[in-house]
Amino acid sequence: MDTASRSDRIAVYPGSFDPITLGHLNVMERASRLFDRLIVGVGINIEKQPLFTPEERVELIRCATRNLPNIEIRTFSGLAVEFVRSCGSQVMIRGVRPITDIQAELTMMMANRRLAPDVETLFMVADGELAHVSSSLIKQIAPLAGEEELARFLPREVVRAVQAKLASRSGPAR
Repeated sequence: MDTASRSDRIAVYPGSFDPITLGHLNVMERASRLFDRLIVGVGINIEKQPLFTPEERVELIRCATRNLPNIEIRTFSGLAVEFVRSCGSQVMIRGVRPITDIQAELTMMMANRRLAPDVETLFMVADGELAHVSSSLIKQIAPLAGEEELARFLPREVVRAVQAKLASRSGPAR
């Protein structure tokens, strides 16, 4: 258990963040204003082939949130509700897109309530034009989009990292 004082209001925002988007960042900024501490949990799923390593994702989130002093970034594997508990929290933040995520997130929330009745899930929708952005969308458009297009969806530091990662994976041009 964390050494945080009992009066600290701690929330945990778990996700893959592969990569962190402006939608994720919007949720982090708003959640960090509601809680004394926000712990961002970078999930490690060995069954997925991520674009970035967990360590790279932590560093990208650290760069994007450097102006938010009450955010801490950690990696975790296993159940998100167990990670929330291990952080000394009873609040899990979930960023949702209004149309595509609601059904799956409600199902997951109900399962989490059965696993950990003491952990509450709070859903947050990213502001306006960011509500539809997902890491999956970024992976689809990134090979075709330029820096300015990607900057509409990603923090600037992340745009460069995505472009560099894609360039290193594609190898030399033929």
